[in-house]
Amino acid sequence: MLLRLSCVPGITVYSPLRFFDLDKPGMHVGVVGLGGLGHVAVKFAKAMGVKVTVISTSPGKKQEALDHLGADSFLVSRDQDGMQAAMGTMDGIIDTVSAMHPILPLIGLLKTQGKLVLVGAPDKPLELPAFPLLMGRKIVGGSCIGGMKETQEMIDFAAKNNITADIEVISMDCVNTAMDRLMKNDVRYRFVIDIGNTIKV
Repeated sequence: MLLRLSCVPGITVYSPLRFFDLDKPGMHVGVVGLGGLGHVAVKFAKAMGVKVTVISTSPGKKQEALDHLGADSFLVSRDQDGMQAAMGTMDGIIDTVSAMHPILPLIGLLKTQGKLVLVGAPDKPLELPAFPLLMGRKIVGGSCIGGMKETQEMIDFAAKNNITADIEVISMDCVNTAMDRLMKNDVRYRFVIDIGNTIKV
């Protein structure tokens, strides 16, 4: 039951893949950030037949993205040569990052009429340049979650394709330690609190 429930937050990335038509086999989609949302986005997109490139600031996540999650390629967002080589190659990008980060380089990765979809929520406004959008007829959109019907669709899709979120189950008395580890980015990729086996009746 824990594994099944842990995939429910995946609706945050499943919904925009479907809604923005980034779920077609052969498409090329970038996933920014390889955390709780990003790793599930890679799994869903690959199961849809989409070519996936993970975009991260952490070179150390490359093997995880390619070998464990099955991404097709990996881009370090601070590698200007690599980013330049990938310009104009992606049909869409799912941006899961909630920290402040520049989106102009991401817009540059999009093909004409490409779509950048934000699902992360930075606490300060992002700078949005208009000219690259105008010249490429590109779209920047956002998505938060899906409804009950779409969530059930997502769960059925996950079950059919054997997709689960990578989680670490903890008890209630480990919450403070888990919070400390979250601050250090030391989780792969979500903590799930096992309340049923923690509360004594």
